[in-house]
Amino acid sequence: MEVSDQERKALEHESTAASISSWVALGTQPILHGYFRSSCSWRVRIAFALKGVEYDQLPVNLIKDGGQQLTEEYKALNPMQQVPAVEIDGTTLSQSLAVIQYIDETRPGPRLLPADPKARAQVRMISDLIASGIQPLQNLYVIQKIGAEKMQWSQHFIDRGFQALEPILKQTAGKYCVGDEISMADICLVPQVYNAERFKVDVGKYPTIKRLNEALLEIEAFQVSHPSRQPDTPDDLRA
Repeated sequence: MEVSDQERKALEHESTAASISSWVALGTQPILHGYFRSSCSWRVRIAFALKGVEYDQLPVNLIKDGGQQLTEEYKALNPMQQVPAVEIDGTTLSQSLAVIQYIDETRPGPRLLPADPKARAQVRMISDLIASGIQPLQNLYVIQKIGAEKMQWSQHFIDRGFQALEPILKQTAGKYCVGDEISMADICLVPQVYNAERFKVDVGKYPTIKRLNEALLEIEAFQVSHPSRQPDTPDDLRA
């Protein structure tokens, strides 16, 4: 039996209302265990900000004491011993894209994944390209293993990823990564460009990436979540 657009919208509204009632009833704010300069933590902060969700932060210093993520206490929270970990609605989630999609599915506010299946697939494609194909190769654990050549290593793999990402974004982008609405793809892009700049990659070689990043950094949700404005940001890096 086919469902009309009106019926579909009504079902979506009922589902959203049920989700909202469920999380409000719990009465506790999510807790983000993260690090100010972690790309994955920043993604989650952007998602919370876009949705207008208040949350608490418990910083996990990836450098101090050999890395607070390596403690047994944190391992019990996230067995991968990475950030972020998010305590939310009575469960603990890790992996930033899973967290973002959970936030999108349970909280009101602007959609982070489009309703249109093709656009949604494009958002997931771009997000996965960044989150699986580029960022992990600059992960702290990886570059510590690389040692003295970590700068050249990071530049090589960011450039390699951006060379693939640039033509994709030329096809999908409007005002933002996919069309004219902010999505999970944009949430992934901005922290990755920050990493690129940190590792001295010439972002100017990628005009679409550069344009999108500049537009997104004008938006409050991307500003308040920026690494320079977090509780654990060192004084010399604070905006």
